[in-house]
Amino acid sequence: MTAPLTVPADLAGWLAYIEALHPASIEMGLERVDLVRERLGLNPTFPVVIVAGTNGKGSTCAMLECIYHAAGYRVGCYTSPHFVRYSERVRVGCEEIADANLVHAFAAVEAARQDTSLTYFEFGTLAAVWYFTHAAVDVAILEVGLGGRLDAVNVFNPACSIVTSVDLDHMDFLGNDRECIGREKAGVFRTAIPAICGDDHPPQSLKAYAREIGADLRCIGEDFTLNALDDGCEYRVGDVSLKLPLPALAGNFQLNNAACVINALHALQATLPVKINHIRQGLQEVILNGRFQACSSRPHVILDVAHNPHAATALAGNLQQRLITGRTIAVFSMLADKDIAGVVGVMAAQIDAWYVAAVEHARGATQSQLLACIAAVDGNAQLNGYENVTLAYRQACIDAGENDRIIVFGSFFTVADVMSELAVIHVDK
Repeated sequence: MTAPLTVPADLAGWLAYIEALHPASIEMGLERVDLVRERLGLNPTFPVVIVAGTNGKGSTCAMLECIYHAAGYRVGCYTSPHFVRYSERVRVGCEEIADANLVHAFAAVEAARQDTSLTYFEFGTLAAVWYFTHAAVDVAILEVGLGGRLDAVNVFNPACSIVTSVDLDHMDFLGNDRECIGREKAGVFRTAIPAICGDDHPPQSLKAYAREIGADLRCIGEDFTLNALDDGCEYRVGDVSLKLPLPALAGNFQLNNAACVINALHALQATLPVKINHIRQGLQEVILNGRFQACSSRPHVILDVAHNPHAATALAGNLQQRLITGRTIAVFSMLADKDIAGVVGVMAAQIDAWYVAAVEHARGATQSQLLACIAAVDGNAQLNGYENVTLAYRQACIDAGENDRIIVFGSFFTVADVMSELAVIHVDK
C-alpha cells in the first residue's frame, strides 16, 4: 500500500490532493462513491433534482436555480466543470460557497473515505451534497458529470430527473450511437418519479427503460410544449397554458431547456410551490457563464463552451441570427478526444479567420492537429497558430476591427483561459 498523502489545510492544497487520489480522472461505477455516501450518512431529506443530457444541463440547472431562488427557497446547486474558481461548482442562494466551507466539506469526505478510492468528481460530488445538508437547503439541483446511470450524482434519489438532450459525446464511455447513450442517460430515472425528457426525438432506449421501471415519463412535444411568440413564449401541458417571457439565455434551443424546467416545477409544485411571477422573474434574470456570453461590444466578444457538433449547431444558429457587417474571428481549441472535424464542419461557414492554439490540458489537441483538421474541412480557411489560447485571443483583439466579432469556443478550457484574461465571471446573480 502506498503511503498516505498529506492532508492539506487550504483549498488549493485540497484540490491538488483530491486530484492525486485516483489514477484516472473518470472511473465509471457507483459502488465506491455509494459506500462513502453511506459512511457520511448522506440521505437528503430535501428534494433533489438530477439533470443529465449531452447539452443544456448547465442552462437547465441555472434556470431552475434562479426560479426557486426567486420563489424564496434556499437552493443548493452543483454543476461542473468550473472556469476559474472551483467554488463556481457549488452554490447556495445563488452564491458560490466560501473556500473555508469547501475545506470543511472536503475534510468530512476524507474522514469517511478511509481507504476507498474516489475520483476528483466523485469526491467533489459528495462534498457538495454534504455541504447542502449542513447548510439546510430546501432543494438541491445536481448536474450529471458524464452519462447518468453510473455518474456519482446518481447515488442520490431524485424527486425529479431531467434528460435535456441526447447526442453523440463521450462515446468511449457511453456507446457509439444515440440509443446506447440514451439508455445511459435514462439511468437517472426512478420508479414512479417524474422523468422529463427535452429531446425532440428521444431514443427508444430511453423510453423503453422508463416504461420498464415505471417512471413517470414526460416528453417534450408529446406531454408538454413551449413555443415562441412575438412577445414571449407559451408553455402548455394538458389544459394548462402559461404565457411567459423568453429565457434571458440566447438561442432557440433554450426553449426546450426552459420547457423541461417548467415541467419540473409543475411536477414538484406540491412540495415546492412556485408562482408564475417567480417563473417569469427567474427566466428573465438567469445568467450562465460561457453560453453565448457577450463580454465586449467593440469588437463583439462572445464566449461559448460548444464542444460537440450538437452544441456547435446551436452556436452557429445563434451567430446566423445576429448578422454583423464585419468579420467573425474564431479563437479556437478543443480536446483531442472530441469530434473536432464535426465541430469545425458545423462552424466553418460562420468563421472568416481561425486563431488556433492548444489548451494546457493532458487531453488537449495539439495546435498542428487542430490546424490540419480545419484545413481538411475548409481548404480556403484563414489559419493562424499560437502558443496558447491567451496569446491567440490577444492577437485576435489586435486584429479585429470595431465591426468584427470574436467568438471563443471549443471547450470549457478554451473559454476559461479567456475568462481569466477578461475576469468576466459573474459571481452575483
